Amino acid sequence: MAAFDALTEGSQEIRLAENDREIAAAQALRYRVFYDEMGAKPTAEMAAVLRDFDDFDAVCDHLLVIDRNRGAGAEGIVGTYRLMRRSSVAEIGRFYSVSEYDLSAVLSYPGEILELGRSCVDAAYRNKLTMQLLWRGIAAYVFHHKIELMFGCASLHGTDPQKLALPLSYLYHYHRAPDALCPKALPGLYTPMNLLAKDDINPVRGLASLPPLVKGYLRLGGFIGDGAVIDHQFNTTDVCVIVKTDMVSDKYYKHYDRTARSEAP
Repeated sequence: MAAFDALTEGSQEIRLAENDREIAAAQALRYRVFYDEMGAKPTAEMAAVLRDFDDFDAVCDHLLVIDRNRGAGAEGIVGTYRLMRRSSVAEIGRFYSVSEYDLSAVLSYPGEILELGRSCVDAAYRNKLTMQLLWRGIAAYVFHHKIELMFGCASLHGTDPQKLALPLSYLYHYHRAPDALCPKALPGLYTPMNLLAKDDINPVRGLASLPPLVKGYLRLGGFIGDGAVIDHQFNTTDVCVIVKTDMVSDKYYKHYDRTARSEAP
């Protein structure tokens, strides 16, 4: 995609995967981060090939951060994000997040929508530069495809809500989505987020308790859906994030690639 031609910084670049070998390398990175590092439980098929994969990979675009000092293609992949547009759903029948959330409000939103997922970065590259490249890549994609709304599940490490009471309660009290746009965790999976009273939360400490990815969504003007979901396979507690692209803060607009905006069809 031409929109990604200028998205480089030093030895790193960000672009979409161009072949099956690069997708397989992204899946291998996901496996190392999710299963080896964070304690997720792989299926036997995944463990046999040391890759995280599912049926959605074939219909999604795979955004890659590549360190060209390590290699120009699959060998250099140090970060990845999986992107799925409404127009791709016809090929598989649903978005990934419907297994955890009622997305009726999101699906009824007019225009193109984008599901974000499977975000991970190699441990040696978890720095400001790599995260900025990921956001710039997403921004270029958003402008190129005229995305109106982004959403997806974001994870907090661990499966005990009481140990996550501060971040969950902070998100509930300060960043809950408006009712007209609010996904709700499915019955049977719904885990309350309102674990601490608002008066008992220091907003600065609440924000500081969040993972960097969730903080990034909030800085983009993001909202959080109703209810968390415990994912025992991935050893996480998930929340649903929604971002209207017309509400993206000025702080992040300056990172957006202007060429991508001007060249969008």
